[in-house]
Amino acid sequence: MKILVAEPVAKAGIELLQAQPDWKVVVSNSKEYQQHLSDTEALLVRSAVKVTREVLEQAPKLRVIGRAGVGVDNVDLAAATAAGVLVMNTPGGNAVSVAEHTLALMLAMARSVPQASSSTKSGKWEKKKFMGNELRGKTLGVVGLGCIGQEVVKRARAFEMRVIASDPYVNPQTAKDLDVSLVDLNELYAASDYITLHVAATPETIRMLSAAAFAKMKHGVHIVNCARGELIDEAALKAAIESGQVAGAALDVYKPEPPAPGYPLFTLDQVIATPHIAGATEEAQEIVGVRIVEQMIEYLKNGIAINAVNMPALSPDQYRAIRPYVELAERLGSFLAQIASGNPRAVRLVYVGKISEANTQLIRNAGIAGLLNRWLSRRANVVNAMQIASARGLDVAEHHEKRTSHTDSIRLTLETDQGVFTVEGAVVLDKPRLMQVGGIYCEVPLAGNLVYTRNADVPGVIGHVGTVLGRNNINIANFSLGRRDQPAVPGEPLDALAVVQVDSVVPEDVLVQLKQNPAVRVARAVALD
Repeated sequence: MKILVAEPVAKAGIELLQAQPDWKVVVSNSKEYQQHLSDTEALLVRSAVKVTREVLEQAPKLRVIGRAGVGVDNVDLAAATAAGVLVMNTPGGNAVSVAEHTLALMLAMARSVPQASSSTKSGKWEKKKFMGNELRGKTLGVVGLGCIGQEVVKRARAFEMRVIASDPYVNPQTAKDLDVSLVDLNELYAASDYITLHVAATPETIRMLSAAAFAKMKHGVHIVNCARGELIDEAALKAAIESGQVAGAALDVYKPEPPAPGYPLFTLDQVIATPHIAGATEEAQEIVGVRIVEQMIEYLKNGIAINAVNMPALSPDQYRAIRPYVELAERLGSFLAQIASGNPRAVRLVYVGKISEANTQLIRNAGIAGLLNRWLSRRANVVNAMQIASARGLDVAEHHEKRTSHTDSIRLTLETDQGVFTVEGAVVLDKPRLMQVGGIYCEVPLAGNLVYTRNADVPGVIGHVGTVLGRNNINIANFSLGRRDQPAVPGEPLDALAVVQVDSVVPEDVLVQLKQNPAVRVARAVALD
């Protein structure tokens, strides 16, 4: 397996990758990494490398992109998802570093540190000019109470600041544990002496600090932005500073980066600027570098996706609990696709028993991927299955049945233009097993090579199947039979089926021989990897 490190990361992270047996680790840089993409399965980046659709097209074997940091603006998530490539990041890894930088910028504004330093170095001694203010007793408004926002709160407490926060997605108990008052944005704007931003750039937050927002703020407010440059309307901020409504701003992020020459805000003495370095400490880079490597190893070796940004998020314990059902769903989907006929229209997944209480998104995606991979040349997996299904007009529905059952099970139903096809399976001794086909009980392992037949329940069919397989030197490992309790038409033979597990691939001419018996209506070969 080839792992490509496209940007500098912590030495300890590289060593951890190199310690994996049979892994080829290529350490490159942002200018030369593309020459290594053709056979790369995992790509590790920071912020300089732009993983575009064109880059992804050069990496047909790519399975995972690890972003050593929080933001994934440099990765085309839609293109990665379409390619079935998992994208993961390391939220919280640099939270302390960003929080400390936030407080450093607040102190720098309160005491005019950059201006006083420049003045003193130039030979001046302007003590009266740089009379400052204490943070003690001031109100800090924290917009976004995630990992970084929480760390800011803890540090602001040491300066005896009053802290309020606005975050519509945070658990109120989190705010209570931090002894922070949760308020709406308008109240935060009106009450804060300092406002610090710690939210992602979304349609709801882009340019949230607009002219209208500045007008609602306390006169002489100070602004800190160590999150995303898109959060602030720069023209509105400049106007607010020039009018005195905003006393100062400290910026670590911009749009674009780096700012173009003549960036208007840089002409103002009230603006302190740093070059996107809030998370750039030796400690933070060590943490995120090692953490992203650990996450990538966990995914590549065990399939556990931690901090994934383009697939359902589960904890390692949750994933381990549902992993057997993910495999079951994928194999049920593959089996169903190989025995059904017609153009697919809709698929329905039903979860029965305790598994119905779990987060089933990953199970659903696996089932859909199993179906799709029998029809498509492109790769479908748990990352891109729903996107591909939607693009092909395949309607997907789920149902959870919490009724008591001896065995948890998953039932997949596929509707095509030629009928409705259903299979059901369960996990037995941690292995996926087929339990029913079309409502007929039939138990067999979902593994290896299978032969599926539908037939009228008349004498001689089982012997015919055994004779044909034996004549073609195909060994039978497992032979499972089932039939309906009642005939479809009174007086007619019962509808029956067989699923035969064999030790080798069943050629098409063998299926033709099976169907030479007039009682055999359907004979299909099923291959399950």
